[in-house]
Amino acid sequence: MFAISLGDDGAELRPLEPRHAEAYLAHIDRSRAYIGRYIALPDFATDLPSATAFLQSYADKAATDSGRLYGIWQGPELVGGVLFRTFDAASGTCEAGCWLEEAAAGRGLVTRAMRLLIDWAVDERGIHRVEWIAASANTASINVAKRLGMVRDGVLRESYLYRGVRHDMEVWSVLAPQWRELRDSGRFEPPAAQR
Repeated sequence: MFAISLGDDGAELRPLEPRHAEAYLAHIDRSRAYIGRYIALPDFATDLPSATAFLQSYADKAATDSGRLYGIWQGPELVGGVLFRTFDAASGTCEAGCWLEEAAAGRGLVTRAMRLLIDWAVDERGIHRVEWIAASANTASINVAKRLGMVRDGVLRESYLYRGVRHDMEVWSVLAPQWRELRDSGRFEPPAAQR
């Protein structure tokens, strides 16, 4: 198993696999309402069998090279995760996403983890376009896209029906040449005109 340090605070990025179902379910249970404000992730892990099935679905995606799932661990405790919800190396596109417990928010964990994933996707796998799709009201997620230097492509008005409410969804993206330029310059915040 591998673990990649996310900095000097002891946080690590590690694979999140079916064998972690108990830790994953405990993590979701600790922050079910917070995580579920804008995404249905907690709905897919209501008990151990459903948590295992969700993690297995991403193990299957990894096996077919169509998605990936990683946990953000603080010591022995899972506190969040990042993923490629979709991954199409042949067309050079993927959709990235994240979630985090409320207690772990505000420390840059997701941004640091996503930088590692985007580096891998662009440099190792030849991905040209990384997308980020988030509810307009999900400021924390939108702020991650901004910190990653992504550009807002547009808004899909009332396109996502979630818990009886229609949400506007924002589509953000970064292209490989833009990513390399931002990374190499050390500047990840976009110019004010793109915010």
